[in-house]
Amino acid sequence: MNKNHPFHLVNESPWPILSAISVMIMLLGSIKWFSMNNPNMLMLGMITTILIMIQWWRDVIRESTFQGLHTMKVSMGLRWGMILFILSEVFFFVSFFWAFFHNSLSPAIEIGGIWPPKGITPFNPFHVPLLNTIILLSSGLTITWCHHSIMNNMKNEAINSMKMTITLGILFSILQGYEYIEAPFTIADSIYGSTFFLTTGFHGLHVLIGTTFLIVNFFRMKNDHFSTNHHFGFEAAAWYWHFVDVVWLFLYISIYWWGN
Repeated sequence: MNKNHPFHLVNESPWPILSAISVMIMLLGSIKWFSMNNPNMLMLGMITTILIMIQWWRDVIRESTFQGLHTMKVSMGLRWGMILFILSEVFFFVSFFWAFFHNSLSPAIEIGGIWPPKGITPFNPFHVPLLNTIILLSSGLTITWCHHSIMNNMKNEAINSMKMTITLGILFSILQGYEYIEAPFTIADSIYGSTFFLTTGFHGLHVLIGTTFLIVNFFRMKNDHFSTNHHFGFEAAAWYWHFVDVVWLFLYISIYWWGN
């Protein structure tokens, strides 16, 4: 179909409504898992969500890479969309940091008027948290190396640096999981446990999402989907990963180090 404008008017797609239903199933399944210790509905929701993600992303890749529908005008709109999305994520984490500082700077009498509350043994910030900080900052360097490699048309270096970034992201998640298993307190242990696990837990979820984002881009790079001037899919993933890095720095300095 011929058109006389640079915009992308998307075709009808079943994926938005199906993804909404599958995420709802996953949410209800998580509640059932927490309350009844039955993960069946959660697993069903996760499997359907993953299948829908694969097919939806496949369609977007076809539109951008093979059909040429992501013009410069469309790409600029996508960039602004990603910027606004990351801005919304910033305010999402601001709420958690607000709760932490509100309670740590003026501890309530119910927790003894001290921070950390009496009976809480916080993590040593110079053990696993420091190691995870080094890992995540290193991944920020490797993703920047990957970006420069793409812009200079060095495919092998781009692939190798992306492998390193993905490996560091997975290692971070493994160490955070280990930290949670060894934690001397739980999310139910006063406001300290609540703010700690909510903030670090949502950050860990963002690391998993970012790692998935990078894995998709890794396979796209191997299939030559990116050029030196057309690689917004990668740029969006890199922006997101840098955002995750910055949030962790604030989290480490405030909750792990200063909060102790």
